[in-house]
Amino acid sequence: MRPRQRQARRELALNLPWDFMKVPREVELKLEVPVEGLRKLERSQLLRGNQLPLKGAELVSVYFDTQRLKLRKKGVSLRVRHVGGQHLQAIKRNEPGNGAALSRNEWETDIDGKNLDFEAAQGTALEPLLSRRVRRDLKPIFETRVRRTVYPIRFEDSDIELSIDEGRVEAGRRSSSLYEVELELKHGQSPALFRLAHQLAKHVPATLGIKSKADRGYELLTGEASRPVKAFSVKVTPKQSSVAAFQSIARACLHQLCANIGPLRAGDAEGLHQARVSIRRLRAAISLFSTMLHDKQTDDIKRELKWLTGEFGPAREADVFMERAVKPILEANHKARGVSKLRDDVLKRRNAEFVRAQSAIDSARFRALALDVATWFETGDWMHADETPRNLSGNGTIVETAAEQLNRRWKKLVKRGEYFDALNTRQRHNLRIEAKKLRYASEFFADVFPGKKAARRRKRFIAALKELQVCVGDLNDIVVNKRLSASLVSSPTAHERPIDQAWNAFAAGRLCGHEEARFSSIMKAATRAHKAFAGATRFWT
Repeated sequence: MRPRQRQARRELALNLPWDFMKVPREVELKLEVPVEGLRKLERSQLLRGNQLPLKGAELVSVYFDTQRLKLRKKGVSLRVRHVGGQHLQAIKRNEPGNGAALSRNEWETDIDGKNLDFEAAQGTALEPLLSRRVRRDLKPIFETRVRRTVYPIRFEDSDIELSIDEGRVEAGRRSSSLYEVELELKHGQSPALFRLAHQLAKHVPATLGIKSKADRGYELLTGEASRPVKAFSVKVTPKQSSVAAFQSIARACLHQLCANIGPLRAGDAEGLHQARVSIRRLRAAISLFSTMLHDKQTDDIKRELKWLTGEFGPAREADVFMERAVKPILEANHKARGVSKLRDDVLKRRNAEFVRAQSAIDSARFRALALDVATWFETGDWMHADETPRNLSGNGTIVETAAEQLNRRWKKLVKRGEYFDALNTRQRHNLRIEAKKLRYASEFFADVFPGKKAARRRKRFIAALKELQVCVGDLNDIVVNKRLSASLVSSPTAHERPIDQAWNAFAAGRLCGHEEARFSSIMKAATRAHKAFAGATRFWT
């Protein structure tokens, strides 16, 4: 007899792509909280004012996959959880870059014993993967051991289960501690879930969590815990509404930002760069969907994203200055007098600016921003304003919206670069921003225009756009590098000798000369790149 399958959890329509209503979903929000924060939360009126917690339980979960991690690559996780005398087999499916979303597919079944029950996988995301070889190769790969305390909370006419998890993730000889809070909507409306999370964040330093326990285990297993994370591809289908499309894009952007907190905190320059990319992509998405995003809440989000960009920018500029201006001079002549001293000064400035970026992500302001962004794109005011057009295209899908936005931005970029060599610094900077927005839009809307012909055109179009973006980016770097060179000379240290100041000025002059020498050739390359881009066939027509 097939084991009893648990009742499907409450579905959250606003979070789901058009076809996701066919499968069971769990609706939850995960928060990472330091251990001292958990103790404070347990003593808070937020929990003491509600019912007493249910009895704590020890949860031992064993995760299964093949040697080559086939399930992981397909976005599926499989575990058997032992709690008391019960064994629960759970299958979950995550969409790439969707970690900040409220909901995901889950199938949970009572089974007999610790062994996998393949019959219970029928009708789940795991079933298509269960070839004879996969069945044979599945094995335990890591496990989690967690002490869970559950608090049933009645909040704003909604029933929410607050779980405090403490324990460890173990993958072979590697292990890491785990402290998190999960809020699961049992009955009611999803906005209440977010408002409860905001109340919780007032009591403890809670950070929006994007990693499942399976994510943590796989990171330990592969050693990828601190690797920078590049932008996720976003699945926006032609049948989606503009609302659903924007939510998919925003989730992926927030996921990338949060995924790079660890690398940034560890001092990884690429982690900083990818965090900045995620913010730029989100700001570009807001611009693309500006017709339906014009409320005060959106303005507040835009202001805070601009603040975070400002905190990250100086460190990134110093990194680029070191790699593209200082290092080439040193490699050409490592004994060049003054340049090594200038390099040391740049490193000091870069390190100070990196500390500034790290302080930003460790601040209460950033924690609030991450939670505010998730709240905004899932349940924000923009979704409920009467005057907001719910769909920006006449047929209720994203196709016309995407085509209109791509076409408008393409025309704008072509026109701005007609006389490229006559543009001043500010105009080239604006063109660079427009090129980035168009590239992000092309990537966001890639699947909106299906077919092999559109795919070939898109590939050539984005390649031409990337070449233009690289050229105008180099021109912008030259301007920034010259400014940084001058600033190092204009602000000498208090104890610096006049002779050292003179050699610093000489070295800065060499750097400026090196950058100036590149300008002419890059300007010619940029002019050619713009001409090639203007002639590229549009993939959305």
